[in-house]
Amino acid sequence: MMSDSNVLLLDNQLCFALYSTSLAMTQIYKPLLEPLGLTYPQYLVLLILWEQDGIGLKDIGERLGQKSGALTPVIKRMEQEGLVDRTRLPHDERSLSVRLTARGQQLKAEAMKINQCLIETCGVPGGELMAMKDKIIALRDILLANQKK
Repeated sequence: MMSDSNVLLLDNQLCFALYSTSLAMTQIYKPLLEPLGLTYPQYLVLLILWEQDGIGLKDIGERLGQKSGALTPVIKRMEQEGLVDRTRLPHDERSLSVRLTARGQQLKAEAMKINQCLIETCGVPGGELMAMKDKIIALRDILLANQKK
């Protein structure tokens, strides 16, 4: 049990542990993604599209936990760089579908190398790394469920 004087120390905060770990992780990705001309947010969008191509911008936003408006500049830039195509859905002109181009699909092979580099950089056995990920996802799900109450 923590004493009252230690409760508010920065290093004792779960939120800071998650935040600083997230920053460290994105900094590891940066030099790995640079040769591909990708930013971390673009990489996340590609991960979603490699899993399910041709989905709506709103769906991408939901998967990333972001509003679609925040993703619009990222997707527009990806379109300008020839990674994706955006099209309006015929049944709903307000909705956009995002589809990979051939170039966007080709980057998937390079991403496999990035994933392996990241695993090696973490220096944690694969099973243990997956267990950590599962615990973080469980915590996220609890937090999101409690927000809705």
